[in-house]
Amino acid sequence: MANDERTIDVENEGVAAISTPAGVGGIAIVRLSGAGVIETADALFSAAAENAGLKTKKSYTLTLGWLNDENGDRIDQVLVSVMRKPHSYTGEDVVEINCHGGLLVAQKCLRQFLKAGLRLAEPGEFTRRAFLNGRLDISQAEAVIEIINARSDKMLQLSVRQLEGINSRLISAVEERLLSLTADIEAALDFPDEAGEISLEAMEETVKIQINELENMLQGAKRTEIYRNGAVITICGKPNVGKSTLLNTFLCKERAIVTPVPGTTRDTIEEFLTIRGIPVKLIDTAGIRETRDLIENLGVERSKKAIYNSDALLFLLDGAGGVEEEDIAVYELIKDFEPLIVINKSDLKEQKASSAELETLFPRQRFLFISAREGYGLEQLEAAIEAKILGGGAETAHYEIMVNIRQKEALLKAIKHLKDFLETCGIITLDCLSIDIEMAGYALGEITGKNLKEEAIDRIFSEFCIGK
Repeated sequence: MANDERTIDVENEGVAAISTPAGVGGIAIVRLSGAGVIETADALFSAAAENAGLKTKKSYTLTLGWLNDENGDRIDQVLVSVMRKPHSYTGEDVVEINCHGGLLVAQKCLRQFLKAGLRLAEPGEFTRRAFLNGRLDISQAEAVIEIINARSDKMLQLSVRQLEGINSRLISAVEERLLSLTADIEAALDFPDEAGEISLEAMEETVKIQINELENMLQGAKRTEIYRNGAVITICGKPNVGKSTLLNTFLCKERAIVTPVPGTTRDTIEEFLTIRGIPVKLIDTAGIRETRDLIENLGVERSKKAIYNSDALLFLLDGAGGVEEEDIAVYELIKDFEPLIVINKSDLKEQKASSAELETLFPRQRFLFISAREGYGLEQLEAAIEAKILGGGAETAHYEIMVNIRQKEALLKAIKHLKDFLETCGIITLDCLSIDIEMAGYALGEITGKNLKEEAIDRIFSEFCIGK
């Protein structure tokens, strides 16, 4: 769908929906958008002050009064906000009724507007109208869903950056360079005498730069995907090294039973928390050791299963007790998963696990010294966890973006077309070469919505709830 076609007729029918969650609260908001909604609301509204009707109100104003039914009976005392086109969320006239939050009152307000001739809005219709009227592109519209679903401060921050247009700006910059390249090719084909011969080396260099830019976006998105999906971290080690104490310290509560008796934890214990903005499922495991106790042995097997399904492992050692054969046996089991080696009980004066011994037993490893009981070293541990989970990738916040599956597929398509161009550059004719450049640009246009088909747009907005 071309950009200049994304315009809703100003006579588009008015719609209404409740934009706040169902339930009891201080306020609820009934949102109206489209042609005639200000007049419709004014006909059912009695302002508290004289000569304060909605039809003459300026944009971004609030008016106190009563919302009435068709018989003139009062439904609720409300605050009504008016936002006139085109400077509103949808780009149309918008009215929001702020009524008291309750199970009945918001529904009665909504029903009154439906009786007055407005249509119930479809899921995501307000944001869809914002897209069709050029207020948002598709990438920004999808950011609304990300903001609503954000589970951490970091994910919220990234979602807001997307709503501000960071994804669109990065994509548009690449699109512009590809368009310029296409124009150069067309000029060389249509006006060879004036434009001169085009340099294949220069074209290849330009395309390589764009591939690198798009791959940086993918790498940055891979790092930030963890903020959406979360991570699983498992604490493992032999019995009685402080695994449950570390879990309790992270949670700031006594979730797991802690005793001096080895084998107290006989099952995996799972809790959810946020570490450095990353949603984490933290698993405390039974101490891994050979045992004849049937129940403890089942716990050990569950511990091993948790290890295999983790994004990061914390391998705990008892610094005061020293490294024993059981520790080595556990490490042999998990070393291929590249665990973070955490030396616990480092607050105690007597430390049997010396640095020299640790370096000999676990060569080329970094050691994190903590006290799970006292909270010592946890900040450094959290930083190490963050680095472990996020891994490598783009080194600057410039490429720290959120990308969903649809956008990722479009980026991969664009990269493939550009790589196809490099493979055939100098082998096939210029007019055939330009096709790959154009197809790459078309794929990027799917991200912002310029080249999306109607059914794809429908699918995106169907994921929204009514009222958004």
